[in-house]
Amino acid sequence: MSDYLFLVPLFPLIGFLTNGLLIGRLPRPVISFVGCFSVGLSFVLSLMLFFELKALVPGMRVIEQVLFTWVPSGSFETNIGLLLDPLSAVMILVVSGVGFLIHVYSVGYMHHDPGYGRYFTYLNLFTFAMLTLVLADNFLLMFVGWEGVGLCSYLLIGFWFEKKSASDAGKKAFIVNRIGDFGFLIGVFIIFWKAGSLDFKIVQQMAPTVFMAGGALVTTACILLFVGAVGKSAQIPLYVWLPDAMEGPTPVSALIHAATMVTAGVYMIARTNFLFIMAPDALLVVAVIGVVTALFAATIGLAQNDIKRVLAYSTVSQLGYMFLACGVASFAAGIFHLMTHAFFKALLFLGAGSVIHAMSNEQDMRNMGGLRKHLPTTFFTMLIATLAIAGIPGFSGFFSKDEILWKAFSSQYGHPVFWVLGFITAGLTAFYMFRLIYLTFYGKERMDEKTRSHIHESPKSMTAPLVVLAVLSLFGGVVGIPHIFGVTNYFEHWMEPVMTGAGPAVQAHVPAASAGNTGLEWGLMLASVALVLGSIYLAYLIYNKRTELATSLKERFSLAHRVLYNKYYVDEIYGAAVVRPVVYLSLFLWKIFDVVVIDGFLNGLASFYAETSELIRGGQTGRVRTYATVFLAGVILVVAYMVLD
Repeated sequence: MSDYLFLVPLFPLIGFLTNGLLIGRLPRPVISFVGCFSVGLSFVLSLMLFFELKALVPGMRVIEQVLFTWVPSGSFETNIGLLLDPLSAVMILVVSGVGFLIHVYSVGYMHHDPGYGRYFTYLNLFTFAMLTLVLADNFLLMFVGWEGVGLCSYLLIGFWFEKKSASDAGKKAFIVNRIGDFGFLIGVFIIFWKAGSLDFKIVQQMAPTVFMAGGALVTTACILLFVGAVGKSAQIPLYVWLPDAMEGPTPVSALIHAATMVTAGVYMIARTNFLFIMAPDALLVVAVIGVVTALFAATIGLAQNDIKRVLAYSTVSQLGYMFLACGVASFAAGIFHLMTHAFFKALLFLGAGSVIHAMSNEQDMRNMGGLRKHLPTTFFTMLIATLAIAGIPGFSGFFSKDEILWKAFSSQYGHPVFWVLGFITAGLTAFYMFRLIYLTFYGKERMDEKTRSHIHESPKSMTAPLVVLAVLSLFGGVVGIPHIFGVTNYFEHWMEPVMTGAGPAVQAHVPAASAGNTGLEWGLMLASVALVLGSIYLAYLIYNKRTELATSLKERFSLAHRVLYNKYYVDEIYGAAVVRPVVYLSLFLWKIFDVVVIDGFLNGLASFYAETSELIRGGQTGRVRTYATVFLAGVILVVAYMVLD
């Protein structure tokens, strides 16, 4: 089966080519079948490869496949090669599995859209690009997938390009990511300069000899790689594109936020853990940016009224958790949260899409309410996802979030401040997510009569993926139950062969810390659960039981609410400090420097020679008599000069 590894990304590529080349010629059922079946095949093959990998001895769990030599140049050679190990195995299961459910959901959600064929074409290309990214065995091929998902995000966020807001959001995502990609490329150039290769295996082997641990060069390279991750995974200061990505179709939001693009940065950091562990200062930067972003985005989520925008800022916050885990050298915990987050965040976005579908495209939660009796399946599945993201014990998000908080406290790269900020973020997350639940599904119905008359549960093609994701959100965390419960953490054990690059000191440190501080770990866990439960009760009190409190609190803290509602005015600050100066400079270079200076100089030079030529042309009469007279006059002058001299 390992010989067919290349088929995992190839199937969605075939779907892209089929629907793309025959766009406008295939009936919708065929488009749906090609789009969904191609990704479904990738998932089935990924599952088979996973079990084949699992059957190998832990230290030998690597499957490599070189398809052909891509760039041969002297001693340098880069292949189109694929690498399947425990890390990439988890990623292809998440990408193809969650991606398949999103494809199926899209059949119902996009059924009446005139761009149906184009939509599935882009969706298949997105899946292909992400699978290429996570299976690449070298930086160059990873960058192809990296740029591929960036292109597809532009195409899908701006899918309804007739709307200016959608086309602007697509351009914003594309431009902001180019900033991060510049840093990523410079980091890769440094690695190639020192290691002489772009192959992950060779770079890992060479790193201890060509880089000095803690040195400026490896630290710089890692920070530059992280700049790329900051752009792709929407962290401070390059997070501003992700909330606007909701302008695309809701299934696209689910794909971007859960299974593909935004997880690429976290995956890249985990893949290059052998470099980051040599750069403690870079790890500190990752942890600080991650935890600050988590808290920052969570506070914004408190005041948003658009159901998709709340989920967008939730994604930014949860990605911060993942980077916090990587920053304290607990890369396995970061990938574990990436996996569980894919389950419940995909479910939340698809559930939000079901609500929007029922509400005739209404997204403002203030115009909803009382929907649980109209949308029972959507309500129940979204409630499960909300319990998971809030960190209620037993649900998948509890295990991954608690693992990150404990590692942030106990790791030799961690700090109690990281835990405190993550702890506060957990409470805010529970509050704004249950605010969403209460505003959407509880209380009195606040929609107009016309909308109320059309409310109905979504079709099976949309609710079936919700049910599957609800099961994963409920039970997906059992593979990573922490050691404190007296069981083996299977996920951490599975990831060990890849994370050995993090150094034996790190791997040995965490279990020892856990073993020696069992009471402390239990105490921190119980404190987190208590905070979450308190936050849920507070949301219930304000947005369900005594709704007048919401209005009074908003009026009492009007300044804070205005700042949070306007997202700390970051877009406005960027507009004033970056966008408008660049626009004004561009206008100056165009209207003044280009038109007046450059064009003026060239046009003036041309005019000078034209006028000079006009004057000289006066002597070109075309009459032989005139030329003879001038010639004779010249001869007389020369002779006179010679005689007089």
